[in-house]
Amino acid sequence: MKVVILAGGFGTRISEESHLKPKPMIEIGEKPILWHIMKMYSHYGFNEFVVCCGYKQHVIKEWFADYYLHNSNITFDFTQENKMIVHNNTLEPWKVTLVDTGLYTMTGGRIKRVREYLDGDTFMLTYGDGVADVNIKELLDYHRSHGKMATITAAQPGGRFGILDICEDGTITNFKEKKKEDGGWINAGFMVLEPEIMDLIEGDSTVFEKEPLVEAARSGQLNAYRHKGFWQCMDTLREKNYLEELWQKGNAPWKVWE
Repeated sequence: MKVVILAGGFGTRISEESHLKPKPMIEIGEKPILWHIMKMYSHYGFNEFVVCCGYKQHVIKEWFADYYLHNSNITFDFTQENKMIVHNNTLEPWKVTLVDTGLYTMTGGRIKRVREYLDGDTFMLTYGDGVADVNIKELLDYHRSHGKMATITAAQPGGRFGILDICEDGTITNFKEKKKEDGGWINAGFMVLEPEIMDLIEGDSTVFEKEPLVEAARSGQLNAYRHKGFWQCMDTLREKNYLEELWQKGNAPWKVWE
């Protein structure tokens, strides 16, 4: 089963780094967050990826083109016509298709543009800027159990701001951090989709999270896989630094691989 990763947006809310590279290429632990997402799927045996590129797509393509060189020990023998000797092979068991889905294409349009690479099969979809400790095998089993068109992983990220208990005269009687249980469920990505979802996508201007998913919900074809573990997107520099801190401390919940 192929995994589609949305990696074409501008990443304007983390412009401190995205002015140089696409957001999925921003590094956590000296590896792009895109690599972390792919390692997670690969851990569960999903090794075929279709990456929807757009903004600064050349950065993504060049990184994968050089991945072999950057992760192997190599001897360049200039005495033998620049012969290159690779001493070890640390490549991933991946097949990666990088598709130019347009600079201004919306999420739905990007998905439809890679339709030809999915062979009309069930596929997975996620965003190129979020990590989690979602059990992908259980997610797929759940999707197959209900037989509907689409499954999205739902998470309760908690609020970004504290909650204030305020009296009528303005006195604050309590300040507390918002707990996960206090917040609503949100779309955390990590979706499983049947090919029929493509019929709900009109074209490049279609936002996948609006018309297609709303229509699927209206027709009773959308189910939620409730994930109560770790999930974190990387929308801002603060969130990027948080993920980096977890990684550096050896406490990254999304690192399910060895």
